[in-house]
Amino acid sequence: MMEQKEEDDDEEAWLQLRPTEPLPAQCCGCGCKPCIYDIYYQELAWWEKARAKKDKSLLWKKKEEHPLSELSQETFQAFCISAMEPLTDDTFQVRFTLPGNGRLGLSPGQHLILRATVDGLEIQRAYTPISPRNTEGYFEILIKCYETGLMSQHVRSWKVGDTAFWRGPFGGFPYRPNQYGELLMLAAGTGLAPMLPILKEITDNEEDETFVTLVGCFKTFEGIYLKPLLQDQARYWNVRTGFVLSQEASLDRLPWSYQEKTHLGRLSQALVQELVSSCRRKPFALVCGPPEFSRDTALCLQGAGLTEESYFLF
Repeated sequence: MMEQKEEDDDEEAWLQLRPTEPLPAQCCGCGCKPCIYDIYYQELAWWEKARAKKDKSLLWKKKEEHPLSELSQETFQAFCISAMEPLTDDTFQVRFTLPGNGRLGLSPGQHLILRATVDGLEIQRAYTPISPRNTEGYFEILIKCYETGLMSQHVRSWKVGDTAFWRGPFGGFPYRPNQYGELLMLAAGTGLAPMLPILKEITDNEEDETFVTLVGCFKTFEGIYLKPLLQDQARYWNVRTGFVLSQEASLDRLPWSYQEKTHLGRLSQALVQELVSSCRRKPFALVCGPPEFSRDTALCLQGAGLTEESYFLF
């Protein structure tokens, strides 16, 4: 009886060490490599190996082989919120401190995964830093909040000094200087986020002669994010910016400097054709926004003569 009890206790101890399978809500759905499920299956295989050998020390050795770093694809790291600026009623620019005045070091357009627990449910969402990768001491994220979004509830509760948990980086657009004649950037709302590090990568490099046409799609003029930054970038010889506003009634309400480069309505087939035709060199298009926007824009680009090899959807 005593031997049986010891076996049962040992079995219970092993079960407590077994990795917990993620819930569907914990996956951001962005195709991250490794995905949270990839990490789970790796840890499960390691646990099964240790259990078969009846050697718990293998689990501790596994952890020692992967020390914590400032940013990890497998482990969520804590970063302190140092600033939180509302850009509109539902969108925030949030700054997170990097220890030791370090750099995030992401490639252009890469994203991070944010983890939060809301009402006892763990959730994860993907966001793209808008700060250039050589920024020291901090990184910034553009976050749009939705009325019914669980992560939005969590973000709206943030205040300076709070801690958020991130892992990454993932994805991104493999940009190289002078790789394309012109980049046509088509962004809706916070889809602007992955465009900005790529744009800065180009304008910060005097030897990169890539032309850029960036078109941001928003509801209203007041809803355009980061106007000063976009105006500053538009001063470069190789950069043009434009806007498509779906809920503005008249261009007369806009400052004169915006009137000529703004279209009212939506990003249509005719407008995409016009943008492609106006590019100074053969364009490669970057598209980011809600799934419906990306899907419709890809069809418009194809209608304008671009092949699937001539555009990238974030």
